[in-house]
Amino acid sequence: MDLAGRVAVVTGGGSGIGEACCKRFVAAGARHVVVVDRDGERAERVAAEIGPDKGTAAAPDVSDEAAVKALVDRTLAAHGAIDLFMSNAGYGRRGGLELDNRAFEKMWQVHVMAHVYAARAVLPSMIERGEGYLVNTASAAGLLTQMDSVVYAITKHADVALSEWLHVAHHHQGVRVSVLCPQAVRTNILASVGDPAGRSEFRAAAADGVLEADQVAEAVLSAVQQERFHVLPHPEVHTYVERKAADVDRWLAGMRRFGERLFPEGDRPGDWLVR
Repeated sequence: MDLAGRVAVVTGGGSGIGEACCKRFVAAGARHVVVVDRDGERAERVAAEIGPDKGTAAAPDVSDEAAVKALVDRTLAAHGAIDLFMSNAGYGRRGGLELDNRAFEKMWQVHVMAHVYAARAVLPSMIERGEGYLVNTASAAGLLTQMDSVVYAITKHADVALSEWLHVAHHHQGVRVSVLCPQAVRTNILASVGDPAGRSEFRAAAADGVLEADQVAEAVLSAVQQERFHVLPHPEVHTYVERKAADVDRWLAGMRRFGERLFPEGDRPGDWLVR
């Protein structure tokens, strides 16, 4: 998809990858970008930086289906179409099975159901026009795993599975789908679970380096322009996925060894349940 003259909606657009994508889409010629963030002040700041004729802000809770549908309806009324919807909002949480059910449910709502709500709301108008684009932000954890966060690992796997299904189910109606699967990126998520260099929490994801959000936005734009499904800003992830597919038992053994090197004795994820 060529973004020139297009209308895009980006959730989690007030910072990090979302902010970078909002700005990159406008630079690529997007007619208008709706910057969506639960933190309304951040959304307003990014929209103002984009410019009043190019960006507007919105602050719905993406885990609230009615709020997501209202966002889509308002945008369609104001701009006539939503050409690209990037469902990008997310957060990190370290922990294993000792986490309570509320932690699982909350992340499921933000990382999975928010994508469902967005697709459910925006697809009818895309299908009617015979074109549209969904970009769902998952993670390399969704293709591999996240050793220090069971909730992050399983919800990001679900992100990837949902995106695959959407691609298969709606491609013939003109809808294209990409799923973003980076490793560590210098964003609020990385900062919230560890130091900015990723040396403490989520340090498995930082093993191949920490990318800047602008680098990820460039990878997203390239994938959209080429209509590629996987967006892998860290090229190493492609190799890891191939190794996993070729011999999953060998891959799992390698991940166990990696975890033994990464986490000190007594602080491995499997130890947290009984600690």
